Parts: sequence; C-alpha cells; structure tokens
Amino acid sequence: MQRTLQPVHDLVLANHILAHEDVLDAFGHVSLRDPDSSGHYLLARARSPEVVEADDILRFTLDSRPVDPHGPASYSERVIHGSLYQMRPDIGAVCHFHAPSIMPFCITGKPITPVSHLCATVGPVQFWSSRDDFGDTNLIVGRPEEGDSLARAMQGDWAVLMANHGAVVAGRSLKEMVFRTIQLCRNAALLLAAQGLGPVDPLTERETALSAEFNLRQPVLERAWDYWSRRAGGSTAAATVEAVAG
Repeated sequence: MQRTLQPVHDLVLANHILAHEDVLDAFGHVSLRDPDSSGHYLLARARSPEVVEADDILRFTLDSRPVDPHGPASYSERVIHGSLYQMRPDIGAVCHFHAPSIMPFCITGKPITPVSHLCATVGPVQFWSSRDDFGDTNLIVGRPEEGDSLARAMQGDWAVLMANHGAVVAGRSLKEMVFRTIQLCRNAALLLAAQGLGPVDPLTERETALSAEFNLRQPVLERAWDYWSRRAGGSTAAATVEAVAG
C-alpha cells in the first residue's frame, strides 16, 4: 500500500498545479505510468482536474481498459495516454489540454518555436490533424486507432499540437512533463506577444538542446515543482492522500 501512495499524491498534485497555472480548466487530463507496473497507467475518473482527489485515481492497462471494470467512468480520450505508453517506453507521464495560449497555433498550424531558455525544454513541437487519417470527425480522440495515429505524430519528441483541438505533452517523469507543459504554454504566449513587436529571433537548434539539457536537471525540476505545488496548495493534496491512507 505504501508504494502506491506517493504516485497517487503526485498525480493529484499535478492535476491541481496544471489547473492553477491555466493549462487545464474544466477539461483535459493528466496520467502517470504506474511505477509498480509498467503495463498500467494511472488516470483520474472523469472530473475537472482542479477538483481531482486521491479517491478519483483509477488504474488502466496500456490498451486503456480499466483494471476495475465496475469503477467510475473515466475520460473518453484516455486512449491518447495508452497509445503513447505503448509506443514509447521512455514516456512516464502525459497531459492533454486545450490552453488558450496554444490554440491560435492549433488553429493556424503555425509552429511554436522556442524563444526563451526555459521554453527550450519543450523541444520540437509536432503537428497532427485527425483529418489526415480519419476525415471529418467530432475531433475527440476516443478510438484506439486515433490514439495510435496521434502517438505516431509525436515521433521521438515530447509535444504535439492537435489541429483545432489542443495539445499533448509527455515527459520521462511527472515533474518533467509538468515543467514542459507549462513552458509550452508560456512559450506560445511569449511568441505571440513578440510577433506583435516585430520579427522574432528564436533559439537556434543548438541553443535549444543546451538549454533543455540544463533546465531538465533534477534540481531545476524540483525547484519548479516546489514553487508550483505551493501556489496550488500542495499541502492540501498531501493531506487528502494521507487521509485515504488512514
């Protein structure tokens, strides 16, 4: 029992952080590969991220079937998570979201290029349109074949924009994914603001790689996680998990 408490706590807190930092609102979802079983992942039942609690966290196989078939309903787009975990053993956490800062790029197909050293942690951002493989749909990625198509579009990178829909960001760990997701949204906002002033001078490929290497070090991730946790009321999330343990 003790082994599973910390991952649940961290996943609840990641939901709260990303909601507080305006990445998630009533919609979107965050998952974590189960550290006790790489063939499963953890994801909340269908609730708004800001109100997710420890009791809401469910367990799924990598084909996105609930381990408990009688449990509460989860998100209809959970195949996004399962497909990425199946295709990319290096991925440990995933977030799907529709932050307003990224939507202009999803709508126009214009690339999000890194314009600051912190934003370089995102790396190359791919683009995926459901129309290419499936024609006209309701844009919900609810079928395994749609999740697989999206996962392939990410290639070996960590972020993909979804045409007219939103984005998916992944990381080797939950803290890396949270850092990268927040920085993608900040980069999008900075890029839009800079374009209003004149020509943009983005980071070079080498600058991007060096900045990402520096900012994805564990001390940097922990520093950012502590800051965002406090802003999101991390002590409350911890207390919730401790209550469940009791």
